[in-house]
Amino acid sequence: MLYKLEVENFFSIRDPQVLDLTVDGKVPDPEGRYAPIFQGADIRAPKVVALYGANASGKTTALRALEFIVTMIRDSVARTVPAFTGVERFNDLASANRPIRLAIELGGIMNLTPEVHQRATEGEKVEHGIYRYELEIEIKEGLAVRIVSEALRQKPNALGKWQRVYERDAEGKVKDSKSFSLSGFQHLVKTLAGNHTVLSSFAKFQHPTAQLFVDMARKVFFQIEPVHSFVDRDVIDYLKNQPGVVSRLTDEISRIDVGVEGMRFQHTDNGPLLLFKHAGLQVEMPWLMESHGTRAFIKMFPFIMRALDTGGAAVIDEMDSAIHANTLPELVRWFYGTSGRNQFNAQLWLSCHSASLLDDLNKEEIVICEKDREGRSNLYSLMDVKVRRDENHYRKYLSGAYGGVPHLG
Repeated sequence: MLYKLEVENFFSIRDPQVLDLTVDGKVPDPEGRYAPIFQGADIRAPKVVALYGANASGKTTALRALEFIVTMIRDSVARTVPAFTGVERFNDLASANRPIRLAIELGGIMNLTPEVHQRATEGEKVEHGIYRYELEIEIKEGLAVRIVSEALRQKPNALGKWQRVYERDAEGKVKDSKSFSLSGFQHLVKTLAGNHTVLSSFAKFQHPTAQLFVDMARKVFFQIEPVHSFVDRDVIDYLKNQPGVVSRLTDEISRIDVGVEGMRFQHTDNGPLLLFKHAGLQVEMPWLMESHGTRAFIKMFPFIMRALDTGGAAVIDEMDSAIHANTLPELVRWFYGTSGRNQFNAQLWLSCHSASLLDDLNKEEIVICEKDREGRSNLYSLMDVKVRRDENHYRKYLSGAYGGVPHLG
């Protein structure tokens, strides 16, 4: 369970921002909105994290920071040129030579190796705790140059000092540990590229522990670009090859679009054609004649289902852009314990403008993004603001009491 995000000098975030989502064990939770950050922990984190703020306040930037960390862990070894994509420093003179710093903290199995992972899979009791992953990227004259430090540390049972899993310094040297041994992999350190992470590089060459951590990163699914930018053909081709997803989608779609009774594929010379059966209509309707909202729901559905099925996370920007205000709370509730859908404590991170959703959220689930007059974004949880548990979040937010609303005039 991901519970902390730290960002510095990344797009509109200039100064260090620490988003700590830990929920005290005493907070009531009749709907199963929170989950222990690791097995047996008293401290919990919300299963739903909703980012609110005015346009260009930094909501997407926060989600992009999370996406950048995950893709660096998962895919950076695929970069074939000595550069970075998906990253920019803050646009002022003082930040042109300041490093980008990013970090996440999450719960998991300690001293992770294939053997320990197998024991846990078979139901044997193993030690759990928290991990901290840090990444620092050197910036020279405004351009991202290389990774100058990278570290993965653990804290068993969230107690005591951080313990090294591995650490990488500015010279490219890597210190290992018992669970992340470099034995047999020293040659990879010598060839480690400046824009490749240790985890991504070592996983490619079958380092057993690195592969486990990369597999964890593969359980985070991002839909950062606006829904309408996703190519329709790609969505249809994906669904055509995923009959299980289509079956579940068919069950849900009639609850989202009251006119749709079912959907099916028809083979054509130009590829599969997705058709929708509507109540009261004689002829099935093709994809392009469906409502924008229904198509948007279909596009995000695989991301949500894959997160729920794997216990990972779905990260969706502008989730409300084409979803009705009454439908959005229903999708959010899929992640609560009472829904019966979230058996593995998956998380949903979303940004939206739909203030009405605030009435369905607890303060632990709400993050406010603000940008000051100098263009610097700030992030904070409502847990960091003096907020009564029973107050009207919708009314308070629109009144400006929490911040994160447009200043007009």
